[in-house]
Amino acid sequence: MALIPTLFTVATLGGGLWYWQRNRLRSRERLIASYSFPQRLRIKLQETYPHLDADQVGQVLLGLREYFQLCRMAGRRMVAMPSQVVDVAWHEFILYTRQYQTFCSKGLGRFLHHVPHDAMPDAQTASEGIRRAWRLACIREGIPPQAATHLPLLFALDAQLGIADGFHYRLDCGAPPGSFRGDGYCASHIGGSSGCASGCGGSNSSDSAGNSDGGSGCGGGCGGGGGD
Repeated sequence: MALIPTLFTVATLGGGLWYWQRNRLRSRERLIASYSFPQRLRIKLQETYPHLDADQVGQVLLGLREYFQLCRMAGRRMVAMPSQVVDVAWHEFILYTRQYQTFCSKGLGRFLHHVPHDAMPDAQTASEGIRRAWRLACIREGIPPQAATHLPLLFALDAQLGIADGFHYRLDCGAPPGSFRGDGYCASHIGGSSGCASGCGGSNSSDSAGNSDGGSGCGGGCGGGGGD
């Protein structure tokens, strides 16, 4: 007879733990979505890219929120940065060390380290990071990762905003050069089964592995992962 109350207690505790965990994850998602970034991020973006207007800068900061959401979803697994302009905003945010640390703790439950490409263990880690970014970004926007009809925000921003040193992606990998803004990285190489390489701060015409004209490189920037 004592077994029944024990099982009931375990089930109750398990249900309570699940409810607490779900609320904690939702709270982190809401914090990232509503967080007020330092004004300096806007200033830095317009200094670096003077052609961006206020609304376009707002799109970049929306992209930064999305990147943090992907990192939240990934747990401690590394997520590559698909956008050069968003990476600039991330770099600037990190300079506010106390504020950034508090944001990471409350929004991610850990400190999100910035990992340059040359500090990653190997090329496979970088490749997995950009694939993970693609998959999670597609999930966030309701896009089939292996049959995307349009690019997720983080993969579209650099081309949309005319970021000359950015990562430009295209879905139509058979399109001739010039039909897409910049040469472009082939997005199907990320969502599909073929391999890819990623670079940190590379251009849209040639990645760190030497691929060009929309070759096998998947683009991508530095990554965020690990944590204390």
